Amino acid sequence: MSFSSKLKEELSRQISPARHCQIAEMAAIISLCGKIIISEDDRYTIKIHTENVAVARKYFTLLKKTFNISTDVSIRRNAYLNKNRTYTVTIREHEDALRVLYATKLLDENGEVGENLNVVRNVVIQQSCCRRAFIRGAFLSSGSLSDPEKFYHFEIVCATEEKAEQLKSIIATFDLEAKIVKRKRYFVVYIKEGSQIVDILNVMEAPVTLMELENIRILKDMRNSVNRQVNCETANINKTVSAAVKQIEDIEYIRDTIGLDHLPENLSEIARERLERPEATLKELGEALDPPVGKSGVNHRLRKLCDLAGRLRTTGMGSGME
Repeated sequence: MSFSSKLKEELSRQISPARHCQIAEMAAIISLCGKIIISEDDRYTIKIHTENVAVARKYFTLLKKTFNISTDVSIRRNAYLNKNRTYTVTIREHEDALRVLYATKLLDENGEVGENLNVVRNVVIQQSCCRRAFIRGAFLSSGSLSDPEKFYHFEIVCATEEKAEQLKSIIATFDLEAKIVKRKRYFVVYIKEGSQIVDILNVMEAPVTLMELENIRILKDMRNSVNRQVNCETANINKTVSAAVKQIEDIEYIRDTIGLDHLPENLSEIARERLERPEATLKELGEALDPPVGKSGVNHRLRKLCDLAGRLRTTGMGSGME
């Protein structure tokens, strides 16, 4: 089971005790994956289509608990195209459909269908708990969450730009910044930042998935931290080794041209110490001197030897001796 499927399974089994929250969640499900059919004699039927059994089960349960409505559930599978099962939950009774539509505010006083709910005026989502339920229903209907082991991406697909803007506004009431992108003929509301995905899981009240995601984030952060540290240490080691190799080349050139005995005592001492201990750090070289010298002092002496070797190479001294 994918990470997204596990989240939907968790959300599908959570039923809010408050009737107004149940209605808000139903409003989202109908708005994002539902269809309202009006017959020639003005009789209403509501259908929702989904490929996720968790969504069908949640919608069926909400209708039963909130309105005590009996629904028809059908399952289809296109074996020829090898597609997943499609679940259809249908409210066929006209009076039952009207009750649901009026309660979810998808039908106004004039009998007009308004599937794109208005964030400001719609009493269905005025309370914070109802907005949580609405987002939960929206994700169940057409949302997905990527495997956080690979990357962070939370999205809900909307059929119209109005629905996407509405959903983005509802999410914003929880201080979360979702964005919208058009993908083919759909509008996708998405969040890509790991910490904000954790927050939206908290908004939807999915504690099990939230903790799993947090554990993965912690492990990823630890791995990234260790990798950065290892890379940094590797770079420092390479830098130190490269510097030591160059220092030894310069000291050997000086030794083979003018000889180390012709150097000032402090330079001759550090030169011999470096030749004897090619793997030593600056600190270790300094501690081996008598009296000991700090890292900056050792580095200063080695730089002077490097400059001297450079001048000798420039003047061509020792070319006949090599």
